Amino acid sequence: MEKRVKFKGILLPLLLVLPQLLVTAVFFFYPAGQAIWQSLFIPDPFGLSMRYVGLGNFEFLLSDPYYRASFVTTAVFSLLVTLVSMGVALYLAVLADRLIKGSGTYRTLLIWPYAVAPAVAGVLWLFMFNTRVGVVTWYLGLLGYDWNHVLNESEAMGLVVIASAWGRISYNFLFFLAGLQAIPRSVIEAAAIDGAHFWTRFRTIVFPLLSPTTFFLLVVNIVYAFFETFGVIHTITSGGPQQATTTLVYKVFADGFVGQDLGSSAAQSVILLVVVGALTIVQFKFIERRVHY
Repeated sequence: MEKRVKFKGILLPLLLVLPQLLVTAVFFFYPAGQAIWQSLFIPDPFGLSMRYVGLGNFEFLLSDPYYRASFVTTAVFSLLVTLVSMGVALYLAVLADRLIKGSGTYRTLLIWPYAVAPAVAGVLWLFMFNTRVGVVTWYLGLLGYDWNHVLNESEAMGLVVIASAWGRISYNFLFFLAGLQAIPRSVIEAAAIDGAHFWTRFRTIVFPLLSPTTFFLLVVNIVYAFFETFGVIHTITSGGPQQATTTLVYKVFADGFVGQDLGSSAAQSVILLVVVGALTIVQFKFIERRVHY
């Protein structure tokens, strides 16, 4: 029989959730409201005056080819970061789940990269792929390949994708490993007795049972690629070359803090909020139907 806690009045439940409501109001609703309000104006760089333009900032953005190009860049970047980080993490989790000797040390080493901040991870990868003193660039030069992410758009995108995915692999690894260890061994052993090979068992039994974990990580990683990769892009490429790595969140920073176009920057943040919210709704509406709980 299920037992539920019942409160006699509404005062105690409100007091219990009040801290979370205050944090949400101060750090989410208030900044979002400020962004929506500022997106309707064009303020001067010194904040001394504001001119009301209504939806003029949004109209300008949607007609700007550079801003539309940042949508494509963000979509490609987010997809690659999500696929690389989740694919590698799942592979490592499968290996760690099968490993018996030294498994604790192996798992601990795989978790360490998650403690590295995105900006620091960007600096580390930038040093390795520096066009003049980078150790990876030097080895590539020995193989006859001239690496230069400062001028090559594809190499710049590949570098920021690898650096962003590297820091996320540990996070995904923890959840995949926990999901693998939660699968009953009796189910897998029964399939093995019936003659199913490892990859057959993984495709027909293990991966479907991992679908709740996979769906959760899919949503979280897409949000991560949209927002939390700013430090990596800023330290490695600063959005270049030729805005090839300028994502939506980085363009908000570039136009607002560098270009001092605060009205356009606020409008971009509103559009980014709507896009991420719509993507999350679509994922829960359509992709979750394939999830087996």
